[in-house]
Amino acid sequence: MSEPTSRRRLGVPAVTFMIVAASAPLTVLAGGVTTTFAVTGVLGVPLSFLILGAALALFAVGYAAMSRFIVNAGAFYSYISQGLGRPVGVGASLVALVAYNAMQVGIYGMFGYTVSDLLSTRLGVDIPWWIPVLVCVAIVAVLGMNRVDLSAKVLGVLVGLEFLVVIIYDIASFAVAPEGANAVALAPSSLFTTGIGAVFAFGIAAFMGFESAAIYSEESKDPKRTVARATYTAVAIIALFYAISSLAMTIGVGPSQTIDTSRELGPSLIFQFLSGNLGVVVSDIAQLLFVTSLFASLVSFHNAVARYFFSLGREGVLPSGLARIGARSGAPWAGSLAQTVIAVVVIIAFAIGGATWVPPEGLPAALFPVLTLFTWLTNAGAMGLVLLMAVISIAVIGFFRGDARGVGAWQRLVAPVVSFLALGTVFVLIIANFTVLLGQAEPDATTYVLPAIILVPALIGIAWGLWLRARRPTVYAQVGHGVEEEPVRLGE
Repeated sequence: MSEPTSRRRLGVPAVTFMIVAASAPLTVLAGGVTTTFAVTGVLGVPLSFLILGAALALFAVGYAAMSRFIVNAGAFYSYISQGLGRPVGVGASLVALVAYNAMQVGIYGMFGYTVSDLLSTRLGVDIPWWIPVLVCVAIVAVLGMNRVDLSAKVLGVLVGLEFLVVIIYDIASFAVAPEGANAVALAPSSLFTTGIGAVFAFGIAAFMGFESAAIYSEESKDPKRTVARATYTAVAIIALFYAISSLAMTIGVGPSQTIDTSRELGPSLIFQFLSGNLGVVVSDIAQLLFVTSLFASLVSFHNAVARYFFSLGREGVLPSGLARIGARSGAPWAGSLAQTVIAVVVIIAFAIGGATWVPPEGLPAALFPVLTLFTWLTNAGAMGLVLLMAVISIAVIGFFRGDARGVGAWQRLVAPVVSFLALGTVFVLIIANFTVLLGQAEPDATTYVLPAIILVPALIGIAWGLWLRARRPTVYAQVGHGVEEEPVRLGE
């Protein structure tokens, strides 16, 4: 059955905005980059973004080639099912669900802390972090259950403002340059040193969401071309923008002072710089946009999770009720509601746990949602998504093995192999540096539990896929094949 044309609303710009919004430009620069400098003590962060961008561009080669033949909101799940077999695909689907949920819910921790802190410092109003989070959950749910292009328009405005404020910061940093226009942060010697593994592990999280173009394929005006173009565009924008902006940070502070200043000020580094050089008003606007940056990321990841629920429900892997969509909007409202419920349950659990939490020595109790909810879940989610991308690189080879479908060896074999090696290395680095990512001096229970939350569902999913093959062959036959269309060969 063909999809209703009312669902096909998204063009390349809209999908690209959804992708870039998930990476949250201002959040990455203010939070991620300063944290990477502070934790690793490595100055070569700008170069790491260029290297990671190149690795992900290689991944996108095979990923985009498959997107011409598979149009399914399940994206990762569908690609792996058709490239490596249905049981592995079901395992991948559960990993994707957990990983995307972890990323989305984890970001609420940073959102709650930031809004609570702003209200306290600017208005003198003290409220628990979880109150603004629950309000935000409700707003995200409303957007998620309405037209997807409405979410795209909201994200477009917010992402545009984020880019503007970061560009202003970059220009000011290059203009101030207390140690001159020193590009030492781009030198290989600044990156290839002790701590490089942690730098790549932190950096890959900045790109998370770039792969989500395929999730919107069923709602794209021209899915055969939109997915590929949006993916390549997003990778280029993210890599170059973050490389330039992190370089600007080192120049604005001074390369010799970047590490120490990041450790002292953390996310406030950007806002204090803007306040001191461009005025308090500009700094306050940037802090508000930091909040909207988090909000944009929340909406984007929420949409991704909702579409995974929709795809799995439609194919019978999960309850079919999750496949319900709005009659007018075409949005997967049941999947959106499911993600909202998960977010509320997790947030309430952390709110209860925070009441008795004892902060590490020297840190305020207000940092609870950042040091636990945000740090734990986003790092676990990033690990899961990197694993899925490495597996997809192999799935590309499997998909084209029996029928090249007019695709060249570079797209179906060479690029995927190199991509697998690169992403597999990053995955190993994440595992090896997990205590660093969690800010732990020594491993504790979370060091092992969080990776297990990502990896155990893979085994459960594979077992579930095998059970479906034995007991429900009709459902099994549909796994990863939710929307079948005639293949489009290159040149046709």
